[in-house]
Amino acid sequence: MDTAERDHRQAQATALLDGLADRDVVAVAITWVDHSGITRVKTVPLDKLPRAAAHGVGTSPSFDAFLLDDTIVAGRYAGGPVGDLRLHPDLARITVLAGQPGWAWAPADRYDQQGEPHPQDERGLARTMADRLAVNGFEVRAGFEVEWVVGQGGTDDFRPATTAPAYGHTRQVELSDYCADLISALVEQNVDVLQFHPEYAAGQFEVSTAPEDPVHAADTAVLVRETIRAITIRHGLRASFSPKVVSDGVGNGGHLHVSLWRERKNLFEGRLHPDAEGFAAGVLRHLPGLCAIGCPSVASYLRLIPSHWAGAFATWGVENREAALRLVENRDLEIKCFDLSANPYLVVAATLAAGLAGIVDGAHLPPPVTVDPVHVEGAQRLPTSLEDAVKAFEDDEVLTEAFGVEFAATIADVRRGEIAKFADASSEEITHATRWRH
Repeated sequence: MDTAERDHRQAQATALLDGLADRDVVAVAITWVDHSGITRVKTVPLDKLPRAAAHGVGTSPSFDAFLLDDTIVAGRYAGGPVGDLRLHPDLARITVLAGQPGWAWAPADRYDQQGEPHPQDERGLARTMADRLAVNGFEVRAGFEVEWVVGQGGTDDFRPATTAPAYGHTRQVELSDYCADLISALVEQNVDVLQFHPEYAAGQFEVSTAPEDPVHAADTAVLVRETIRAITIRHGLRASFSPKVVSDGVGNGGHLHVSLWRERKNLFEGRLHPDAEGFAAGVLRHLPGLCAIGCPSVASYLRLIPSHWAGAFATWGVENREAALRLVENRDLEIKCFDLSANPYLVVAATLAAGLAGIVDGAHLPPPVTVDPVHVEGAQRLPTSLEDAVKAFEDDEVLTEAFGVEFAATIADVRRGEIAKFADASSEEITHATRWRH
């Protein structure tokens, strides 16, 4: 990053100050999501935003080796105490937070002290993969479904804030003010909400947002989650995005929707275009390794079980909610096996890498599955443990090439750090330890 670029960023930030001050903003939260899916933050007072934009905010590279409980693993390329990175807020995404008066938010790109992109910057990797598709003439639009449960406050145990029926209007009525405040906050923040509804599990809700470019889709997923968290706390309640909130219950998913476009045409619309088929076939082919990215916690495998609408088999089907890949006819591809312990930037990056590989190879989809895959002889189960997923990731040359040597190794090191942490834990102990971390 040269002097001219730094001066440009500083001028951009300076131009924003009066408008933010007029909206009573006193500080800007600059966030990134670590490899364990935890949103980390550094904050600057509003008047320091121009300097942060130009020169970044210092942070340790050791965050690349953090586990979900803040333990730092001694990785091959991360985890030591030496070094410094700079967080540069994306000024185009600065958002005044409706659920946190006085605050604005911006996602960060991570650079080294010389102004070069950090090789393990998650947001940067997502941008790189989107650019690879663009070079090949494709545009991708993406969006996340965010599921969470609302619990009563003041306890580490989970007691649902509403016991009304699944998908029932009564549940929404019982938490009517909460739901209205949340939707209002999202809309005020210019989040394009497509749908909001009660979900299956006790106290569970879901919000879906409109498709956008992949990096911004991941940004929006972070913003939506933190807005949910803020509004939930303001109502004296508690939100959990964990893939398993109670050991015998249904967990939270984090489904990714993707569509492939060329020359303003959606290639998933109507008859499946060969490039759209190749993209979907590439994702299907690499799903085992993708689980190390999209199902990255030990708790993920308590959720990823058959006949629970979690997508536990490496199959696809048209409007089949038990297949890992659901083709939403005339619109997009939904990846159902992913959950919200994942870093959304890494989910986007890895999915695009797999899809592009399928396009390049001219891959074809097998016949669609039209029933619950548990009844299909020979249907391939996705990994049943995080250890199996990590092995699949390490053996996947497409994914490891996309991440690069250092990044791929650190992903494996962090995942194995969590595996070791819960090696002797029961499902109840895993659930309890992870319930409020994501």
